[in-house]
Amino acid sequence: MGEQDEIERIAEGRMRKSSLDKDLGKIVRLEEATRIVTRDLVNPGLAVLFLAFAGSIAAFHLGPSGGGWIIIAAAVVGGYMALTIGANDVANNVSPAVAARALTMTGALAMAALFESAGALIAGGDVVETISKGLVDPAAVKDRDVFIWVMMSALLSSALWVHLATYLGAPVSTTHAIVGGVLGAALAAVGPNPIDWGVISAIAASWVVSPVLGGVIAAAILAFIKINIIYQDDKIAAARRWVPVLIAVMAATFAGYLVFKGLGRIWKPGAVTLSAIAAAVYVATYALAKPYVMKLSVGLENRNQSLRTLFHLPLILSAALLSFAHGANDVANAVGPLAAIIHSAEVGEIGRKVELPFWVMLIGALGISFGLLLYGPRLIRLVGEQITKMNPMRAYCVALSAAVTVLVASWLGLPVSSTHITVGAIFGVGFFREYYTTHSRRRQKYVKKHKPRHAIRHLTQTEQEELRRRKLVRRSHFTTIVAAWVITVPAAAGIAAALYHAAITFVR
Repeated sequence: MGEQDEIERIAEGRMRKSSLDKDLGKIVRLEEATRIVTRDLVNPGLAVLFLAFAGSIAAFHLGPSGGGWIIIAAAVVGGYMALTIGANDVANNVSPAVAARALTMTGALAMAALFESAGALIAGGDVVETISKGLVDPAAVKDRDVFIWVMMSALLSSALWVHLATYLGAPVSTTHAIVGGVLGAALAAVGPNPIDWGVISAIAASWVVSPVLGGVIAAAILAFIKINIIYQDDKIAAARRWVPVLIAVMAATFAGYLVFKGLGRIWKPGAVTLSAIAAAVYVATYALAKPYVMKLSVGLENRNQSLRTLFHLPLILSAALLSFAHGANDVANAVGPLAAIIHSAEVGEIGRKVELPFWVMLIGALGISFGLLLYGPRLIRLVGEQITKMNPMRAYCVALSAAVTVLVASWLGLPVSSTHITVGAIFGVGFFREYYTTHSRRRQKYVKKHKPRHAIRHLTQTEQEELRRRKLVRRSHFTTIVAAWVITVPAAAGIAAALYHAAITFVR
């Protein structure tokens, strides 16, 4: 009996242990589920806290003439728009450098947040146009309350659209979004007559001009690198000759870009001064880059992988400068309408241009940075890695193309989008690689000359198809992004019109 009792006790113990294991397993799964849910709520919670901060700042700075809840609500909506700009637009500045492994994701986020904020606060400008780029005649909107609701509807609609585009993984132009918002709300408020349809036509043309120009310039730069460096017998010697030139060209271009776009709101030099600055920067940079490349290239093997290290520093600098210029320019998309609302609510009149209080600029700068840190990584990976494969040389082409295209387009008076240019440059690099791989005689001759004879064989039809498929730009992203570009203005306009009607109905 004693032995039987012992067996029963052991069996009972095992049952209890099994039951305890099951209970513990349920607790562990519950804790895991809680962590997942909590983690998913951290970023939205931080975003809500920032919006509360924006509203608190507005309440603290209410002037003696008041403005009350309208100004507070506008500050919250402006903060929301700044968050969406950071989540969507800023990815274009750093994604090539991240994809090329010149920057880590953490480093890119920290650097972009710093330079975006610096650009907004240092060079964001003291005055902005109240109605985006002459889109609507201010004299046509005579009622102060109508103007306030037009701007509020435009601001909220553009933020909602950019938020949706970010969720769908589509990099869009925040400038086009705010233009669409102003257009839709103004149409709902005063009709079509005060609208400058020439501006609308120019914006529509930029849907084609921006990406095509960016893609062509990026492809041309990549072709130069392939011909003069990559497919040369002595790659290192070719790199020592041409990489300092490329670095100096990038530095000179970015000097012009920074002065023209990044500092354009506080200093506007003439063409001669701008050219002199660019030339001086080119000479100084070449003098520094030549020994830098010589030192860095010592001991490198004669292969493409070795060349990539020479482009890391230019990529890091380009990401920083692009972020600075972007913060200086696009912060106005968030705080411009906000400043217009504050001016109208406090002063009681509609101004074509209004001053930007520091606290308004602070909301824009911090909002862009927070949006980037909280939601930027997803779009950075998509733009930099999922459209086409990037390496430092291709990323260099994209970054330089973005600066060159903006300068050329601005000189020609073309209204282009930096988002469209950067993404178009990435597509241009990808499509050029497809063409060059299959059609370049120089490449084919180089491969036959340098590939071991025993490794040369004719590819089967299946292998050729597989090679072709792997090198294609992802058409699904191409279609999604182009569709988002085309419908940004009408989508933001439709949302703004609906919001304006709802607001007016509620107020009445």
